[in-house]
Amino acid sequence: MHDHHHDHSQCDHDHGPKHIYIYSPSSAVRDKAAFKRGIARLKAQGHEVEVDVDALATHTRFAGDDATRLAAIHRAAASGADVALISRGGYGLTRILPGIRYKAVAKAIEKGTHFVGVSDFTAFQLAVLAQTGATTWAGPSLGADFGVAGEPDDIMDACFDDLLTGHGEGTGWRMHKEKPHATTGKPAVPNVYVKSATLWGGNLAVLASLVGTPYFPQVKGGVLFVEDVHEHPYRIERMLTQLLYAGVLAQQKAVVLGQFTNFKLAPHDKGYKLQSVVDWLRTQIKAPVLTNLPFGHVETKVLLPVGATVSLSVEERDALIYWGHQH
Repeated sequence: MHDHHHDHSQCDHDHGPKHIYIYSPSSAVRDKAAFKRGIARLKAQGHEVEVDVDALATHTRFAGDDATRLAAIHRAAASGADVALISRGGYGLTRILPGIRYKAVAKAIEKGTHFVGVSDFTAFQLAVLAQTGATTWAGPSLGADFGVAGEPDDIMDACFDDLLTGHGEGTGWRMHKEKPHATTGKPAVPNVYVKSATLWGGNLAVLASLVGTPYFPQVKGGVLFVEDVHEHPYRIERMLTQLLYAGVLAQQKAVVLGQFTNFKLAPHDKGYKLQSVVDWLRTQIKAPVLTNLPFGHVETKVLLPVGATVSLSVEERDALIYWGHQH
């Protein structure tokens, strides 16, 4: 999906350095080396990196107390940066959602600031979407993605560059190879074309925790994507069950499963695994359930516009989410 042989003379995009604002709205930064490497790497790419005054603050497990982290979010919104990038996820946004000045955030987005993050940042993204309808970006964080000891993942890097230069138009991937349906013989995922649907989602545990609150977007006819880490398949199923019984899944045109990582099956499972959850989910909803979206707590992650209008197509194992230019 990425045209790296782009002819800069033929486009009106801005290929100059960008202003990137780094702040910490969730857990405290413990890996200072990764934090420093991430900043150095973004600077090496030619960007102007502004680090929030409290980016390295700590208060128990958090990056500063609640008031400190709220102030950091509002400074990010007031920064005029091209990108407001979180230092890391963890936990901490859910408890400060009522204190966020959503109009100020929406105004910053309207003026061109892209809020980018993953994991706990899902709470912020869903709240912004529910309260204002504005689009944010599910994508990397500073430490885990740009601050890796080796080279950052080239797909993640290319997607981030596409966002900065205004080139990102969509993402394509190959789904898992799955057996055809046992009784009908039909493919596990039918060929699909969905036009003009709202893309939304993020971390499944964070998303499920917001059901029934004013910070949970009421998206009808959407494309819902989810991912998680350290969650055993039965827990993933339990959270999906919550979304099912809350009526959320029935309102979607497609459910897209990203990467579910860092869990260990137990002897008690006796063959119950992540695929068992996928198979079960398909018996519960009419919408197609797609697999293997390159997004989650993994190195190779694409950037996804949360709240944007997208098209989705599936042809055999090839899936494509397309949003055109998001300026």
